[in-house]
Amino acid sequence: MLTQIKDHDGSDGAAGQKRQAIVIGSGFGGLATAIRLCAKGYQVDVLEKLDGPGGRAYVIKQDGFVFDTGPTIITAPWLLDELWELCGKKVSDDLDLREMSPFYDVRFDDGTIFTLSGDKEEMRRQIAKFSPEDVANFDRFMTRSKAIYDYGFAGLANVSFDNLKTMLKSAPKIMELVGLRTVYGLVSKYIKHPKLRIALSLHPLLIGGNPYSVTAMYCLINYLESNWGVHFAMGGTGKLVDGLVGLVEQQGGKMHYNSEVDRINVTNGRATGVTLKDGTVMDADIVVSNADAAWTYEKMLPDVKRKRWTTGKINRTRYSMGLFVWYFGTNRRFEDVPHHSMVLGTQYKELLTDIFKRKRLSDDFSMYLHRPTATDPSMAPDGCDTFYALVPVPHLDANVDWAVEGEKFRHKVEQRLEETVLPGLGDTVISSTFVTPKDFETRLNSFKGAGFGPEPVIWQSAWFRAHNRSEEVDGLYMVGASTHPGAGIPGVITSARVVSEGIPHARELV
Repeated sequence: MLTQIKDHDGSDGAAGQKRQAIVIGSGFGGLATAIRLCAKGYQVDVLEKLDGPGGRAYVIKQDGFVFDTGPTIITAPWLLDELWELCGKKVSDDLDLREMSPFYDVRFDDGTIFTLSGDKEEMRRQIAKFSPEDVANFDRFMTRSKAIYDYGFAGLANVSFDNLKTMLKSAPKIMELVGLRTVYGLVSKYIKHPKLRIALSLHPLLIGGNPYSVTAMYCLINYLESNWGVHFAMGGTGKLVDGLVGLVEQQGGKMHYNSEVDRINVTNGRATGVTLKDGTVMDADIVVSNADAAWTYEKMLPDVKRKRWTTGKINRTRYSMGLFVWYFGTNRRFEDVPHHSMVLGTQYKELLTDIFKRKRLSDDFSMYLHRPTATDPSMAPDGCDTFYALVPVPHLDANVDWAVEGEKFRHKVEQRLEETVLPGLGDTVISSTFVTPKDFETRLNSFKGAGFGPEPVIWQSAWFRAHNRSEEVDGLYMVGASTHPGAGIPGVITSARVVSEGIPHARELV
């Protein structure tokens, strides 16, 4: 099948057919990979299980409200610039990205608020409100955060960790920068006030990690946000998804919805295409899976004897938390509620222990509250607000019957919001829906219903994470949150770059 050298345009000189690539899933990682492969001369088909693009970034339109179901915080905008430039365009041709100022509020249970922003002087004032002695400590922490960013993201995130030698070569510098510390541990080395320690270390929760467990390399997020800002796409994150789909299609790539992959076809140890749930067989020279890595190996390669990612290893892996997300629209506006806010519960460390270790659904909880209509009123009918409340919960190992508990939990979230930042909420809700970890499993094919794949602890990062070039099957590549470098929009888009750099130009494929 792979025998002839390609002409300059990537086509087979005899038949005039381009080399074929299949991308499974249309999340950010899958779409970014498809764009890059189109630019390399491949004919690309993107296969999506759902009836529209985005994966975890799918959009629900209901009762005149627009609900982004997944990521809402856009950082590292230059990664988007790269994709548009590959297609001879600018991001501004298709999107209106707005920089947020401030970024978000962290509201503690006693009502005190810490506001994060990219304004260095304002951050020092915020620090001083809680602990004047920590202002200088904060500056030192941000210096360390920049050093971690320079090495950990600007450097290592773009490196393929297919080879253990790469990990061993990186280890001394990693130990110099963070040692074996966790995010919370490194923040605590510099910051003394307990509330500031929480506010400056909660970022890993946005990518599926417990700040008390994940490697301190993720302290790079503090500098990433401070230096590059937090952005919002007018119209919602779904507009960014639409823009990426447009880039795929403008290069000749094809999007296929309601097209769930049943299995990846393998011949003589090499991926040769896929078989869909409806029995359709599609051949390809390479296959890229943007599906959850554990799901890919466990469900889509039934006849492959796996050497590394065995069923036992997959089951022993520590996975990120699950997510309960309530999407709701109100018949009035809550003008004093910011675009992004973290509403913390009565406990913090104990709650995270319940979620990540005890696998127990707690009556206490914290949440991320998203109000996009604070910036873009068009995402709701006139005079109304669009919200989502995202609550970290245990993944499906907790054995919670969400069919029974889902509505009960939603009501608890509503009560908590009424008591804190949205008084009178219950009388204003006119549109409502929610998703649970069970929905992540059944709808998004997330292993154990985990929201972000494996938890990014140090022994599940870099070389220890699923490789971008499959260890099990030639011609199969992995992209997205469950692979290197990890979850979050910057992580998954960067994983697409790593995948692309490991795939030859179509004309070079033999």
